[in-house]
Amino acid sequence: MSERRNRGQGSQSCLGAKNSHRRTYKQPSRIGSSGQIINKMKDLSNASAIEVDGGSEGQRVDNFLLRICKGVPRSHIYRILRTGEVRVNSARVDATYRLRLGDRVRIPPLRTAVRARPLVPRTASLPPVVFEDDALLVVDKPAGLAVHGGSGVSFGVIEQFRAARPQLKFLELAHRLDRETSGLLILAKKRSALTALHAALRQGRVRKHYLALVKGIWRDDRRNVSLPLKKYLTRFGERRVGVHLEGRESQTVFRRERAFRDYTLLSAELLTGRTHQIRVQLAHLGFPIAGDDKYGGFELNRELGKQGLKRMFLHAAELVFDHPLSGETVTLRAQLPEPLARFLESLPA
Repeated sequence: MSERRNRGQGSQSCLGAKNSHRRTYKQPSRIGSSGQIINKMKDLSNASAIEVDGGSEGQRVDNFLLRICKGVPRSHIYRILRTGEVRVNSARVDATYRLRLGDRVRIPPLRTAVRARPLVPRTASLPPVVFEDDALLVVDKPAGLAVHGGSGVSFGVIEQFRAARPQLKFLELAHRLDRETSGLLILAKKRSALTALHAALRQGRVRKHYLALVKGIWRDDRRNVSLPLKKYLTRFGERRVGVHLEGRESQTVFRRERAFRDYTLLSAELLTGRTHQIRVQLAHLGFPIAGDDKYGGFELNRELGKQGLKRMFLHAAELVFDHPLSGETVTLRAQLPEPLARFLESLPA
């Protein structure tokens, strides 16, 4: 399911063995007898169709295609939608169409990149599972592991668990954590659970608490921080977030948990969920997170490395939310990783 492919020309349907639980159909070829024409047009000689099941009900058709057509460029997916090569119940649809149970989606065979030896996600060292039932899978993600592949990362948490749980028809990230951040991460095993969680996140009904060690003496027991954040690119093409008047509102409640001579341990409760929100807010206020290589100080981080801190000190420690299906309150906690706890104890009071 999570094979990645290198460049090279190869022709196949984007439906493979992994979708064997879906019903497929073949249309007869309409290509003439000329071998040259057949070779040129073999990608269009057959079309496949999928009957939408409960795992895909409610999903946008563009996201549905991106999910099942691994290795096909996004631009090509949107092109075949625009040109009408993708049909739902024999009718053209735009990218925002939401699938219904029983819809029949026609998909033309698509060119994918081919690689000689497919990469396989490592499943021997999966992140520990904190909570699991029929709808949810919550893990304690270690620092350094991305939540999904991309941007030079072959595999992340979602690809690892898809490979380890091939029997699951549906498994998606409900939210995200930065690669350098450790802690609680929710995966949804049902689309209905994912949709409900996304609604709860938008409405602020999921309480997320982090622990962060910052440079400096934080004076307030409790402080509500509200700043407008905007994404931008550095001159080297790296993505960053900064405080900007035209940015989107971000709100965090910070509480002082423990004071040290030169540092403060804070808890952070997110009221909004902007990219790098805690990191950018604290850096802007003059309290960079220890070990933050994007928004912290180079000299500070080098000194911290000598003292034993080899990662960013930011940990997703607690989640509180209503279960998306049962409605019962779920409270989950992840202990501070041992390297961070050990570093705290080494700091002078």
